[in-house]
Amino acid sequence: MKAQSFGTYQQVILKIIPLFFVIVLSACENDIEKIKVLTDKKLLPTEKGIEVEMLYSDSAQIKARIVTPELNRYTVEQPYIEMPKGIRMYFYDDKGKINTSLSSQYAKMLQYPDNNIMEAKRKVVVVNEKGETLKTEHLVWNQKEERIFSEAFVTISTKDEIIMGDGLESNQDFTKYKIKKMKGTINLKNDIE
Repeated sequence: MKAQSFGTYQQVILKIIPLFFVIVLSACENDIEKIKVLTDKKLLPTEKGIEVEMLYSDSAQIKARIVTPELNRYTVEQPYIEMPKGIRMYFYDDKGKINTSLSSQYAKMLQYPDNNIMEAKRKVVVVNEKGETLKTEHLVWNQKEERIFSEAFVTISTKDEIIMGDGLESNQDFTKYKIKKMKGTINLKNDIE
């Protein structure tokens, strides 16, 4: 009778072992998407700054100043700076006086050895010393050429009119500008006396 009991236990154990391996192996199942999430390397900034101010000068004279709540510098094949919480930028004349301001909710600056090109996005506003205001959703500043341009819809408000169009080219002071495709003009001047 003992031999039969041992044989029964042996059969039970032989049935339990494969079941145990099936359970263990099924618990170790790999979900490819979960593995990708864990193994993908997120691009992290080389430097990070809070409440940052950057100055751009030429021949020891300040030409522009950028103020941002957050700055992330990435040292990759094409280095860039990202300002995800927006910027306030000021352009200076030859006497060191602010003549134009630019603000946006997001900015990214590509850094080249001899130039910086900044892309401003979302609620971009440029105001010149005459009080003329440019509004758009996308604008590019070329530091070396001292120019701003856009291919997006733009609105320019002066004391006399509102001009709308697609695309713009201007000097960085926003005093000499050209709208590429004019969409319309609203005259604000009241001719009734």
